Amino acid sequence: MNRSLNPGITAVGTKRTLRNLRWWVLVLFLAGVTVNYITRNSLGLLAPELKTSLNITTEQYSWIVGAFQLAYTFFQPICGWLIDVIGLKVGFLICATIWAVACLFHAGAASWVHLAILRFVMGGAEAAATPANAKVIGEWFPKKERPIAAGWAGVGFSLGAMLAPPIIYFAHASFGWQGAFLFTGCLALGWVVLWWLFYRDPEQHPNLQASELEFIRQDNEPPAVKLPFFTALKTVSKNKRFYGIAIPAFMAEPAWGVLSFWVPLYLAKELGMDLKQIAMFAWLPFLAADLGSAASGYLTRLYTKIFGFTQVNSVVASSVTGAFLMLSLALVAVTKDPYVAIALISIGGFGHQIISCMLSALVVEKFDKGQMATVNGMRGSFAWISSFLFSLLIGVTADTIGFNPLFVAMGFFDLIGAVFLIAFIAERRAQRA
Repeated sequence: MNRSLNPGITAVGTKRTLRNLRWWVLVLFLAGVTVNYITRNSLGLLAPELKTSLNITTEQYSWIVGAFQLAYTFFQPICGWLIDVIGLKVGFLICATIWAVACLFHAGAASWVHLAILRFVMGGAEAAATPANAKVIGEWFPKKERPIAAGWAGVGFSLGAMLAPPIIYFAHASFGWQGAFLFTGCLALGWVVLWWLFYRDPEQHPNLQASELEFIRQDNEPPAVKLPFFTALKTVSKNKRFYGIAIPAFMAEPAWGVLSFWVPLYLAKELGMDLKQIAMFAWLPFLAADLGSAASGYLTRLYTKIFGFTQVNSVVASSVTGAFLMLSLALVAVTKDPYVAIALISIGGFGHQIISCMLSALVVEKFDKGQMATVNGMRGSFAWISSFLFSLLIGVTADTIGFNPLFVAMGFFDLIGAVFLIAFIAERRAQRA
């Protein structure tokens, strides 16, 4: 009788349990996002050779990048809603399988149109990563740990981008550009198998201790309510707090899109680096981004301890700190030294990931469990609309005016976003009282 009514607890009692399983689950998810970014950034790293081999112009390359970004923009709310409705395990599994197969098919591309179609498919599937991030944090961590968990989860987004240059370089050296796509696609399929074998929801996980499940559920949050897709979008769109998160995301994402898709081309075109030199240095901004991700959650605790901020205000303050660090990108325009440029871009990567992780933490902090993936998907759509438009702008202007004016703009975008974050999200004294 007990086995049929509560199979999750029975499983806990009959199988080996693991201490701090929630953090191991986060590591599993982090590994998936890492692979996600390795497959995603393979295009940017191979762009100089692809432009030559397939006779692709800079404007055509911008359309290839734009196809990915357009799909990523459009599908994030859909993927988020899908994960909210059918569950994280199956929803993320489906999307990860699609992006892995799409990456494999890149090896057969013969023109920029082929690449654009494949990047659109990949972008639609990889759009699941952002909403899944919020879902993992909301399902597996109590409120007091969520900013820290959000920071560490964000490491995966930049760790993959950091590991991509050396991995792609050695895969390219061994197998050519086609083999590099095949290699990264196989990595993604390998992670899909791990996710299928080892992920379960907390109530169903056979290795979760009953005491840890109680710790995770200590906030007594109401059960998730599953809404029809358009009802969910309408509900979120009416909430002013959503725009306090979405507008800063809109202002922040162009910088990350440039780091992911355009910095290798900038290093080659403006600073004269070859693929080997790019592989040696292009990972540094993502290492800095990793450090920013990991530091962001602990920065919130620092603001709480020193200034007595509420958890929400400490998260907002951390994000504003990241916005000021983004000013380093504006200084890229005034240097011709490649090492200084990499250092300044790295500071920007550090600042961006503080902002990104804290925006994810605010989604989890401010919205119900049944909406977290949908809201984070909608936030991601706002972000990638701007990234898509900025890539098209780069495509039509980089060959004429260069990259410097674009770096100046990116340096100030996040300060504009910080104004909306403070206005719509920060808690006033009357609210706290």
